[in-house]
Amino acid sequence: MLTVDARIEDFILSSFLFGDAERMPSRTESLLETGVIDSTGVLELIEFLETEFDLQVLEDESVPENLDSIENLTRFVASKTRS
Repeated sequence: MLTVDARIEDFILSSFLFGDAERMPSRTESLLETGVIDSTGVLELIEFLETEFDLQVLEDESVPENLDSIENLTRFVASKTRS
């Protein structure tokens, strides 16, 4: 089974970069500032997180600190899926 960050990276690569791995930002780079996603992409990303990891992203959790880099996304998913 793939790790959380690998699953997120795979989604970003296939959904937003269309397989162009050379455009993949580093784990800490902003997905918005690098142009990988836009506001519509954030909504797609939230839908992916909710479906893939069986969690709910609340409105007040839809902030860059949670969703704007692979590292932030991984940390956010881990915090939402802990027992």
